[in-house]
Amino acid sequence: MASGEQGATGTDPAQLVDRASLAGVAVGGATAQTLAIYLDLVRRWNARMNLTALDGPDQAIDRLIVEPLAAARHIPLGASVIDIGSGNGSPAIPLRIARPDLVAVRLVESRMRKGVFLREVIRELRLDRVAVENDRYEALLEDPALHDAHDALTLRGVAWDVAVLSRLQRFLRPGGLICLFASGRADGQGVDDLRLQPPLVWHASAPLGATLGSRLIMVRVDR
Repeated sequence: MASGEQGATGTDPAQLVDRASLAGVAVGGATAQTLAIYLDLVRRWNARMNLTALDGPDQAIDRLIVEPLAAARHIPLGASVIDIGSGNGSPAIPLRIARPDLVAVRLVESRMRKGVFLREVIRELRLDRVAVENDRYEALLEDPALHDAHDALTLRGVAWDVAVLSRLQRFLRPGGLICLFASGRADGQGVDDLRLQPPLVWHASAPLGATLGSRLIMVRVDR
């Protein structure tokens, strides 16, 4: 597909490039084309199951594509990433597309139908080093092989508190990052009023683009 050419269901890669530039993120032509195919898959499957409630094309691009691309700048080089509650594939799939250096991406999704969707995306986009775990994260924590096995953990659209974060940190190596995608809405979660318990410590917070007012909250595993 040539640069600027629309995909089969109408996503224009040039539109993705333009929206990303508003957030200060540069996207190459080949990457934009793959991201456009991913977005088309989300829209196609959304007609069969509830993958996203975003209606406007700009809003969908900003939330599903631009925010993960902005977050990608904070993921360590050559990292192994685990995403909890992967659902529609964002942020994990765009992260993997934009960051081919990632050594592994693990998508955790408890709902079987959404797991089927995620595997179809991986197949159609021919993504390697990406695995889908069709299970609850609580069950996966029972597997010692997954402890201390990742460098970064991403979380969006999943309810969390200090107790949840304390459990999830077991997936991470010492120094690993928990990356929380915090909504810009008034009811969005943040860690300002939470008392993090060791080994969790505050790391940083960064904007994910101006249009939706979202932020990436990063908590480090200090052990």
